[in-house]
Amino acid sequence: MALPTEPQALAEHVSAAMYSNDPASQALGATLVRVAPGEAHMTMTVREDMLNGHKTCHGGFIFALADSTFAFACNSRNLPTVAAGCSIDYLAPAFEGDQLEAKAVEYNLAGRTGVYDVEVMNQNGQRIAIFRGRSYRLRGAVVEDPQAN
Repeated sequence: MALPTEPQALAEHVSAAMYSNDPASQALGATLVRVAPGEAHMTMTVREDMLNGHKTCHGGFIFALADSTFAFACNSRNLPTVAAGCSIDYLAPAFEGDQLEAKAVEYNLAGRTGVYDVEVMNQNGQRIAIFRGRSYRLRGAVVEDPQAN
């Protein structure tokens, strides 16, 4: 079966393949809610084993959720893309049981590089963190077309 050619269907196909090969996102309990060309939306529930000494969610877990969401957004066109750099600003704490939502949007895409913004919010709509990722596109495809040979 050939790869989908319609951009939305291709984004969904590529993201499903990526998620099935992504033990890090799976271990976080991160769920891919929605993907579109240049966009992604993931959720994650803060577990007890994600808490730091202040009984708030360790920033590394929030970062990992944002980074995974960034990865799904920038690979959504089936062009293998990696992070060239990223930063995060923590705005409020997250607590055990909080349902975090990360939404990535493509801010700019030019040639082989892109810039993506990811907003992480809790179930009450409170901003927890803002993440900005810079991407670099590699050669090839995320999912090879089986009919290409």
